[in-house]
Amino acid sequence: MTMMNARVHGASRALAMWATAALALAAGPAFAVNDLKGGPGVNQLDLHEPVTRIAAEQMWLHNFVLIVCLVIFVAVFGVMFYSIFKHRKSKGAVSANFHESVAVEIAWTVVPLLIVIAMALPATKVVVAMKDTTNADLTIKATGYQWKWGYDYLKGEGEGIGFLATLDAAQREASDSGRPEPVDDYLLKVDNPLVVPVDKKIRIITTANDVIHAWMVPAFGVKQDAIPGFVRDTWFRAEKTGDFYGQCAELCGKEHAYMPIHVKVVSAEDYTKWVEGKQKEIAAKADDPNKVWEQAALIARGEKVYNANCAVCHKADGSGAGPIKALVGSPVVLDADKSKQIAILLNGIVDKGMPAWKQLSDTDIAAVASYTKNSWSNKTGQIVQPAEVLAARK
Repeated sequence: MTMMNARVHGASRALAMWATAALALAAGPAFAVNDLKGGPGVNQLDLHEPVTRIAAEQMWLHNFVLIVCLVIFVAVFGVMFYSIFKHRKSKGAVSANFHESVAVEIAWTVVPLLIVIAMALPATKVVVAMKDTTNADLTIKATGYQWKWGYDYLKGEGEGIGFLATLDAAQREASDSGRPEPVDDYLLKVDNPLVVPVDKKIRIITTANDVIHAWMVPAFGVKQDAIPGFVRDTWFRAEKTGDFYGQCAELCGKEHAYMPIHVKVVSAEDYTKWVEGKQKEIAAKADDPNKVWEQAALIARGEKVYNANCAVCHKADGSGAGPIKALVGSPVVLDADKSKQIAILLNGIVDKGMPAWKQLSDTDIAAVASYTKNSWSNKTGQIVQPAEVLAARK
């Protein structure tokens, strides 16, 4: 028996050591990062720090309702436990015999009604304010794609600007490899953040290209579904400059976790400078779709387009992963009929997780098609000209 106890004790100690080591390993990455200002915090319990009036009112409502529920909980269970203790059988308590009490029935009808009204009035006020998207200074359309966001500035300063916001390629690669980066903005960093001016009413119109997504930035108190074929809208007015983060809040497929939102709120002067720079950048990239490109120049441009948009799923070496088909040796890519690949790039294959890329220019689509046809072991010698893409759009 003594030997058995010793073995059990030794096994318990070993198990405790293993458990301690496992907890240390699990806690290691958590302590390797800090709170992300404008984003999530380490071991966060409270809501995000609000930077809009709506978000502040949402936090107040949350705390107010929590206190009301706590008071009701304490009152109800306090009376119940007091009654059980005070009128227990061991003290000789005898049950009263009565049928109804008009006063009690009125009380338990009126009091809950007053409580509901007290909670409903401020909540209704906030909900109505959340839905009032009129008189916006800036209108931006946010389009959900599997798995990135497209932004188009529709009205106000910056009208005509449009771009895609994709998860940082290095962070995506780190996630795929199973070695997450110890950085504060892990899986929240994008290549092109949404830029807006401070103290301006920003209307966000949401829609989607494939499945249901949701545009959510907790610090703004904003969460709006983006539904294919439908248009929804919401708004915010940031009262502080800085970087603020969110994510797609609707389960939209296997890449759902890789669809972050990064909003950069800047001063009015800095926003004007950003608009001017972006407009110059767009003008510089504007291409004549009828221009005939040389193979080398088209492939070089295609490599940049591929790394910015396609490498996330198909990988840098074109090998694909899991259900994502490899581009190396792909029959569609190698086919002499270039229209097959152009059609997929333009229209996508929703049930296969391939998004449509109509938002890219004719030149960019032609370039990426040419790049895939002539990279890795794909040496077809074929190139796709922008005019061919333009014809396929019609």
